[in-house]
Amino acid sequence: MSKLIVSEEFLQQVETLQTVLRNNVAGMFGGNRKSKTYGSSCEFADYRDYQPGDDISKIDWNAYARFDKLYQKLYLDERQMHTRIYIDASRSMNYGDGGKGDQCLRLAATLAYMSVSEMEKVSIYVLRDREVEEVISGMVGKNAYFEKIGALNDIVFDGDSYISDAIIPSKVGMGDGMSIIISDFLTDNNYESAIDRLADSKRDILCIQVLAREELNPQMRGKMHLFDSEDVSKTYRKNIDRDIINAYKAALRYVQDRIREYCASRGADYMLVAADETMAEVFFDKLVGTGVLK
Repeated sequence: MSKLIVSEEFLQQVETLQTVLRNNVAGMFGGNRKSKTYGSSCEFADYRDYQPGDDISKIDWNAYARFDKLYQKLYLDERQMHTRIYIDASRSMNYGDGGKGDQCLRLAATLAYMSVSEMEKVSIYVLRDREVEEVISGMVGKNAYFEKIGALNDIVFDGDSYISDAIIPSKVGMGDGMSIIISDFLTDNNYESAIDRLADSKRDILCIQVLAREELNPQMRGKMHLFDSEDVSKTYRKNIDRDIINAYKAALRYVQDRIREYCASRGADYMLVAADETMAEVFFDKLVGTGVLK
């Protein structure tokens, strides 16, 4: 692959972002999510700094001998949270110069890192046609993250995606964490039923709408021959003037209000992200603002 969206450089930026966030906010995924607990199983997960009152039997004395610092071993628990991230892999996600699809991958990689840093299990899927395709399954801990997250680079954005038809028959998990849908939601296809399914399963839900700058603020004028991103057989010849642009913007506001209001009605969070926004802008200015990060 000639261009790696999730690269070593990007992952270094994510680590820096996560460190700054940890130093400036009380917790990563806040709101009504359950507090994390760790079990006494024999499956090692990760380390954290030792804190007074911790079980001294779980101190890694070998690490202490090497680094002169106390680290607590963490083990998996049956009640471990499971973050499930769904990426809309339809053709429309390739629209625009800003790279909507690339932004989806960056968002998924960053959110996954935040989750594994909180000792959550993470699975990442693509929504293609009426199927949920598993890309990464049950990833736990930073070592597994760095080994597996590069699989996102192999995702191809093409064809259509039916969000509800794909998610509803799949295993979504009952009340064990957050479900994140990353899409442009520019579709006539039903996505509300998927949100219903996740809400009824007592999932925490975040819907991220990713749009290109060309979609948010179109600059085209004059005679145009346009193609439908989802169905290339549909074409439109239009003379794009101010009235057409105003009508388009009104329609876009309707689409945004529709998904935002539906999320609110089901206790889900909604966020709009432009394709060219940085992860720092997204996480500091938007996710903290929505209350998803606290």
